[in-house]
Amino acid sequence: MPELRSSQAVYEEVLDDAVGEQTRWLDIGCGYQVLPAWRDVQERELVSRAALVVGVDADAGSLRRHRSIGNLTLASIGKLPFAASCFDLVTANMVVEHLAEPAAQLGEIHRVLRPGGRFVFHTPNADGYTTRIARLLPERVKAPLARLLEGRKSDEVFPTHYRANTANAIVQLAAETGFDVEDLNHVATGAQFAVILPLAIMELAWIRLLMNARAARWRQTLIAILRRRD
Repeated sequence: MPELRSSQAVYEEVLDDAVGEQTRWLDIGCGYQVLPAWRDVQERELVSRAALVVGVDADAGSLRRHRSIGNLTLASIGKLPFAASCFDLVTANMVVEHLAEPAAQLGEIHRVLRPGGRFVFHTPNADGYTTRIARLLPERVKAPLARLLEGRKSDEVFPTHYRANTANAIVQLAAETGFDVEDLNHVATGAQFAVILPLAIMELAWIRLLMNARAARWRQTLIAILRRRD
């Protein structure tokens, strides 16, 4: 399917438009990278472009390994150690699904954004087939499966809640926390079962159906842009 692109590539394009020379940028749940491993050069260029970039994560081991951000802070998203209205842009790549109290945590993101600032995030779609399957699995099998399908280590698999992971939930939370929804897209991405050929063939057939606009709500991921109200 030549029209199918990785949702990470779409997210990178959104960031490329959002980051300028004057941008004060906070990446929350930053882990050890902003973009996937194969986009190292592009990530470093993007980070170097901004006036200021700060990364926040609650996992010290991930922060010690970060490949591009120099300003790193060990902190919780629910209690960010920054003054009000000090960032133009807040981003999160595959983080929002882990938020246990999304209203409170979005409220804190709202606090550190300047009026008119944006919160851009890429996250699994709770209505998507991959997330529906993942939610049926016991926690003990998720780490081995992530290692098999995605090459992730067990210490890179964290508890998920999916409390802000549908279009309706995002719209409602935005309204409650002082954001306007500037953009909200359901994005199809590559086959999750690519390493298991028979499953990959069936999955690609299903993804082809998802490329139809009428089936968009069941695509695997969401990319949202929320703007703090003036």
